[in-house]
Amino acid sequence: MTLNDFRDPAVRLEVRTQIKILELAAQELEDDILGFRLARSFDLREIGLVYYVMASSENVADALRAAERYSRIMNDGIQLRFEMVGLTATLALEYVGVDRRSDRHQIEFWLVTLVRICRQVTAGRLVPSRLQMRHLRGGTPAEFRTFFGRDVEFGADGDAISFPVPVALLPLVGRDGYLHDLLRRYADEALIRKAPHGATVRSRVEKTLTTLLPHGRGVAKEVARQMGLSTRTLSRKLGEEKTSFAEILDQLRAALAKRYLEEEQLPVSEVAWLLGYRELSSLTHAFKRWTGMTPRQFRSTRSQPS
Repeated sequence: MTLNDFRDPAVRLEVRTQIKILELAAQELEDDILGFRLARSFDLREIGLVYYVMASSENVADALRAAERYSRIMNDGIQLRFEMVGLTATLALEYVGVDRRSDRHQIEFWLVTLVRICRQVTAGRLVPSRLQMRHLRGGTPAEFRTFFGRDVEFGADGDAISFPVPVALLPLVGRDGYLHDLLRRYADEALIRKAPHGATVRSRVEKTLTTLLPHGRGVAKEVARQMGLSTRTLSRKLGEEKTSFAEILDQLRAALAKRYLEEEQLPVSEVAWLLGYRELSSLTHAFKRWTGMTPRQFRSTRSQPS
C-alpha cells in the first residue's frame, strides 16, 4: 500500500486494512473517537453512486434498502441488512470474513454516516429509536449523545440502527423518480461488473446462487463446481470467513424474497420458484421463520398507504 493508493479514489482498501489504519491513526492522535469524528466531517457526496441512489429514493426505508443492495459496490467486507418488522425499521451491519472484535472506529464511522445520510435526505434531525454496537465503551460519550440524540447500547449482540416505521416512511426531499431509476440501472451494472478477484468467497457464492436458484440447483456441490472448487474447499474457505453455505443460502433467500415480494405484479408462486422452492408451502414456512409473517401478509403491509 502506497501513499498514491490512499489518494486514488478508485482503490478500495480491504476492511481489515481500513480497521487497522483507523486504529493506528487513533492511537497516534490519541483520539478515542476518531471514527466518529471522521464520519461527522466528510462530504457525503464523496460516497458516490450509492449515496445518489439513496438520496433519490422515495422514502427513508427505500433509501436504506438501496444501501443494503448496493453497499458492496463500495465495500465487500461489510454487509447491510434492512427489515421492517412490526413498528420498527432496522438496518443491521455485519462484517464478512473479519473478526468484529478487532474493530471499534470503523463501525462507529459507518453508523454515524448512515444517520447523517438519513438526516440529509429528509432535511430533518432524525433520532434513532435504538442504536446498538457490539464493542464495549464505558458509557455513551457526550459527543455521541449530542449527535445521535440518545444513548448507545454498547456490548450489544449486533450493530444496528432502528427507527420507528413512521420515520422510515418519511418522504425524501427533492425525490427524483426518473433519476433514481437511471441510477439504479447504473448501480446494478456496477454490481455485475464487480471484479471477482476483489470479492469475498461469500459474495461469489451469493452471485452464483442467484443464477442457480430458479433452476433448483442452488446446492453447495453445484456452486462449488461453478466456482472451480471442491465442496470441501468451499466449506473451508467459507469457514475462514466465519460463515457457511447453509447460512448464506438462507440469508440470501430471505433478502431476495423481500425484494421480489415488493414487485406486486410478481405472483407469490413465482417468487417461490425464483428462490428454488418447488412448493409454495416451503416458501411460506421459511418466510414466517424470517419475518413472522406469510409472504402475502408481508406484501399487504408493503402496499398499505403511508
